[in-house]
Amino acid sequence: MRKRMRWVAAAGIVLALAGCSANDSGGSSESAGTPMSADTKQAVPNQGPANKEAPDSKAGSGKAPAPAGQPGITDRKLVRTASLELTAPNVADVISQVRVITQGAAGYTGQESTQEKRASVNVIVPAERLDGVLDQLGKLGKQVRREVTATDVTEQMVDVDSRLATQRASVERIRALLARATSVSEIASVESELTSREAELESLQKRRESLAGSVAMSTISLQVKAETVAAAEQSRSGFLGGLADGWDAFLTFGGGLLTVLGAMAPFLLVFGVPAAALVWWLRKRRRPAEPAMATASDLPSAPPLD
Repeated sequence: MRKRMRWVAAAGIVLALAGCSANDSGGSSESAGTPMSADTKQAVPNQGPANKEAPDSKAGSGKAPAPAGQPGITDRKLVRTASLELTAPNVADVISQVRVITQGAAGYTGQESTQEKRASVNVIVPAERLDGVLDQLGKLGKQVRREVTATDVTEQMVDVDSRLATQRASVERIRALLARATSVSEIASVESELTSREAELESLQKRRESLAGSVAMSTISLQVKAETVAAAEQSRSGFLGGLADGWDAFLTFGGGLLTVLGAMAPFLLVFGVPAAALVWWLRKRRRPAEPAMATASDLPSAPPLD
């Protein structure tokens, strides 16, 4: 009986411990599940505003976002050039002031042609100062024409940059091959390929520098005419203007023709006269002799009459 009681008591203790452990595991699972559900409840409200903001942002922008790798509007590379035509009383004074304005804008003058009543000069200034310099130059005289053009070279810049990166990597690979080359033939072949790729790399670098320089600096083609010349050009219009232009062209042609004849005169005297005499002598020599005229004595006499 005592042994049975002991077994029963032991079995009861085991069952009690098993029940406690089951309750603990159930409680822990419930406690673990509760925070997750709470987190889930907190995450759902947070997603709501985000979903609401997405349409608002699209509606506010009005444009689809730029694709990755494509430059934005602020990154566009533009080559800006301008042309300006002025009339002024004194052309020389205007050109002097142009140089002062150009130097003040950290620029410089390029090709220049100056005459008494007309002049033309190329002004190169930083691109960000182009508009300001144009305004200053326009005040030096009466503006006849002002034009500004812009050429987008962004794609060219991106293409050149990409090709530069590829070419640099290619050159580095060839140099690594050259370092591992052992025979003379391998070294010669790799060096030839390296020279070719380095030449292409230098060409791309110069192309990149040229594009960057064109973007950084803008060119202004400036023409200045005296007021008297501009007035004369305006008066030469219509039928009378065309007639005057035609007469001037005729005089120019006649003057050119006389100039050519004057230049040829010495050669004609030295070579032309002897040549003409030689031709006349040859023609005279080849001419056949004229037959002699028949006389009465040369004619046969008539037979006597019976």
